[in-house]
Amino acid sequence: MTQHQNRTAASATVDHEGHDRAFGCLLASLSGCFARSETRETFARMTRGMLMELEDVNCWSLAEAIGERGPHRLHHLLSRAVWDEDTVLERTAAWAVGLLDDGDGILIADETGDAKSSTDAVAAARQYSGSVGGVDLCQVAVHLTFASSAGHCLIGRRLYFTNEWARDEERRELTGVPDELCFAAKPRLAADMLHAAAQQGISASFFLGDEVYGGRELRTVCRELGLGYVVGVRSNHQVTTPATKLSVAKATARLPKRAWQRMRTGQGQKGIRDYDWAMIDDAPDGHDRDAGTSMLLVRRHRYTRTVSYYRCFAPGPVTLARLVSLVCLRWRVEDDFQEAKEICHLDKGQVTCWNSWHRWSVITLVAYAFLAVTAALERAAQTGRNDPAEADLVPLSSHELLRLLRALILPPPRRDRDHLLWWSTWRRRHQHRALLCHRRWHAYADTTP
Repeated sequence: MTQHQNRTAASATVDHEGHDRAFGCLLASLSGCFARSETRETFARMTRGMLMELEDVNCWSLAEAIGERGPHRLHHLLSRAVWDEDTVLERTAAWAVGLLDDGDGILIADETGDAKSSTDAVAAARQYSGSVGGVDLCQVAVHLTFASSAGHCLIGRRLYFTNEWARDEERRELTGVPDELCFAAKPRLAADMLHAAAQQGISASFFLGDEVYGGRELRTVCRELGLGYVVGVRSNHQVTTPATKLSVAKATARLPKRAWQRMRTGQGQKGIRDYDWAMIDDAPDGHDRDAGTSMLLVRRHRYTRTVSYYRCFAPGPVTLARLVSLVCLRWRVEDDFQEAKEICHLDKGQVTCWNSWHRWSVITLVAYAFLAVTAALERAAQTGRNDPAEADLVPLSSHELLRLLRALILPPPRRDRDHLLWWSTWRRRHQHRALLCHRRWHAYADTTP
């Protein structure tokens, strides 16, 4: 590519000033959620700080980067300041969905975990999380993603408590968990977010989830909301075929060879992904068959012969190709988790209390929504331009967009000499005081009978 083509492609790919104005408009649309202008300004600065290039991200490093003389304002914003974080997230979700919705949106639920070093953090317990690689001390939260042909973005989250943690009154009081909240299984949290999305006017055609979200209760909620669903189920899950009631594994074993169809599901790093697929007619969950189309979808790996099962329902007729495409779309939420953690620090909040956790997650999700939606709109614009200079470029990713914004639009982290020396002195003084407090506590603990 020539130097002229490089300049043309870079100019066409990113509308620098337009993105800066869009970010400002998004933050301005949230202004009514704050009781004081100082709180609103601190929120805006912290949100922009989430997009800065920092080695480590916490209230200390963010405060230093945005020019504060200490982390106190950020701590106050996360813990005691008066602002409505739930409304902030709702307005951000409405903004994102309004730009991404193509009339055939999809809602996807999944959970992700963040490793913790202490049980002092709200909801931190030894529990399973795929993102931490097994059973470990971690926080787990269920998230909701909105996806369309234009792009995808996280629009909701609920913090998950284990049953044991939810019954611990002392830890609940120490972390500020509201008294009215009790244990709720992950499918129940997903159902709550689906109801909230419906109340916000977010429309979708299907709900997607893995085996955790394949239970009858959540499927019933989807039907009540007018959603189709494609959810994973285990091999011992029971279905009712026209002939009998049996497990999905036994129903699959009875399929004739002609029932399987090989279909391409996408292009991976190791080449084209092809699987064998089959559909089995299934009776709806206690509903009349005229209410929609219900079936079991089976996927089989063409080499390992590993089989996966999906319970499916559509309010109207649906094709095998459509169901297969929906199964592949479920991974959009995994992409959102990875990007929100890598570039917006969703998992970096060193917070312990209920308020702080929810507010940190809201700030990161606002920053991520801006990046995800803006990158999606840029990809759509690039496709529509058909510019020869862009013909040999891969689609713009959120990571690449952030690199450009950091270089061209976002203010750099403050790094002048006086500011760095001030923070060095502040950190050393704070650490000295913390060390004295620890020594006094241990001396007191050692002498207590």
